[in-house]
Amino acid sequence: MMECKKALIESKGDLAEGEVVLRKLGIASAGKKATRSTKQGTIGTYIHAGAQLGVMVEVNCESDFVARTDDFQELVRDVAMHIAATDPQFIRKEDVTASALEKEKEIQLARAINEGKPPQIAAKIVEGRMSKFYEEVCLYEQPFVKDNGTTIDQLIKTKIAKLGENISISRFARFKVGDGVPDQPETAA
Repeated sequence: MMECKKALIESKGDLAEGEVVLRKLGIASAGKKATRSTKQGTIGTYIHAGAQLGVMVEVNCESDFVARTDDFQELVRDVAMHIAATDPQFIRKEDVTASALEKEKEIQLARAINEGKPPQIAAKIVEGRMSKFYEEVCLYEQPFVKDNGTTIDQLIKTKIAKLGENISISRFARFKVGDGVPDQPETAA
């Protein structure tokens, strides 16, 4: 209640601006919780219509009490559905392997040079394109499929602010029928 009053004072009575102030406070408090251990949680699944695509994701929090809440369960379902739709390769930027990072930098540098950019400008272009690369392959950097104005990281921080506990995604697996199955030679009957 007091936070609402402070937000209204800070926004000079503007309700819309007050809501923005409260959201910023919530995300700031989520940052403070980021160092707390997440040993509880749940494993969620999503099977796409037609049963040709499925996802299993482990989302962790600090207590089993929070793990059983509807808000937490909704987050787990949303993240699983998002993974099914976007096929991320890593959870966070820090998880991108050095080899994948170097390979992408080489590709983007060659692309910029092939576009006729001078080497010093090409290097800056590569930096900009790497942020797009992270957005494509890192779950936390991706725009949420239900709301492109929000990243998965922001979605999680919003839930942290609402539930009052640290939340993290520790692992996921995405299965698509036919992916990863080596081609089998046809046998004569």
